[in-house]
Amino acid sequence: MSKKQIEECVRNSLESYFKDLRGTEPDGSMYEMLVRVVEKPLLEVVMQHADKNQSRAAEWLGLNRNTLRKKLLEHKLIK
Repeated sequence: MSKKQIEECVRNSLESYFKDLRGTEPDGSMYEMLVRVVEKPLLEVVMQHADKNQSRAAEWLGLNRNTLRKKLLEHKLIK
C-alpha cells in the first residue's frame, strides 16, 4: 500500500465519520481523537515488525526510545 492509498483510506474514514454525525458537530478535539486512534495500531504493527525491539521500532518511527516506551505504556501495549 502506498502513502497515497493510506491517505485515501484516512480521508474516506473521516468522510464516513462526518456522515455518521448527520450534521452535528464533533465533540472535543478531532486532531487528538485521530492521533489516538491511529497511534495505537501504528505502534502495534511497528512493534510486531520490529520483533518487539523498542530501539529498532523507535528508530523506524523517528522517536526517542523513551518516548516510544511512554506511548506503549499509555496504550497499554506493554506493562
